[in-house]
Amino acid sequence: MKLLEPFDILNLVDYEKVRDARRREVVELKKARRVSVGRYLTFVFENRATVWFQIQEMVRAERIVDDAKIAEEVDVYNALLPRPGELAATMMIEIDEAAEIKPVLDKLLGIDARDYVKMTVGPRTIVGDFEAGHSDEERRKLSAVHFVRFALPPEARRSFAASEVALVVEHPNERARMVLSDATTKSLLVDLT
Repeated sequence: MKLLEPFDILNLVDYEKVRDARRREVVELKKARRVSVGRYLTFVFENRATVWFQIQEMVRAERIVDDAKIAEEVDVYNALLPRPGELAATMMIEIDEAAEIKPVLDKLLGIDARDYVKMTVGPRTIVGDFEAGHSDEERRKLSAVHFVRFALPPEARRSFAASEVALVVEHPNERARMVLSDATTKSLLVDLT
């Protein structure tokens, strides 16, 4: 997937002119790229359009106009893009009740540090590779937002369109499996080609 460049980012005035339309487009795009698994986990698969929108919103919210600072934001957010042969997702632990946040996060400690999150493509299993720094088991702290990559081997990429694809969680305190819809599979297939 082609990395974003600073020149891809619109200035504040130009972005305001297209923001509502772009937001609607990204919301619609994310519908097919959002997968809930089990009671608490939601995965949003990132691509160039979703990352571009995040950068634009950050630039807008922080009123960034300096070219060097925009370039820094682009560099940071480009790390969310899937590399060749990968799918990349933001994994969110979503907890509705405020009183349940700490107990649930405590129960899910280690979810990002072991082989608990996987993708299956037909008979093949791909273990999620999480970005470091979002948990500390010694201090019993777990972030509610994580970034995970699934590096699909060539045979899984070749069979992706014709196989059942699922996200699987096998944590001691949370076990779930969700088969991706046809719309999700088609959307993610674009990332792999």
